[in-house]
Amino acid sequence: MRIFAERCTMQIEAIKQYILSVRWKVAATMPQIPHEYTLKEWDKTKIDTFNAFVLHIRQNGYKQSFMGNEYVYFDVDGYKYWTMGAPVEETILINRTKNKLTR
Repeated sequence: MRIFAERCTMQIEAIKQYILSVRWKVAATMPQIPHEYTLKEWDKTKIDTFNAFVLHIRQNGYKQSFMGNEYVYFDVDGYKYWTMGAPVEETILINRTKNKLTR
């Protein structure tokens, strides 16, 4: 098991490339809160990049409350990305939604 105590050094172009290279699925169980997600297990060849993006979100994002919970969001190309807050090695998905305000 890898420990993610180090600082993330993922560059924005690598993040954009990762975002474009993975599958995003509409969260059909929550039509009232439109968003998409990608699962780590969908592409096992990109697990290290998935984990690096999760770490980047958490280290470089901003905190915002949503429905009584606080999440860390990171904005890229008109979308905001977030996870559910589990430790990096236990995180299985990354969510995204169109961002009405760009940062």
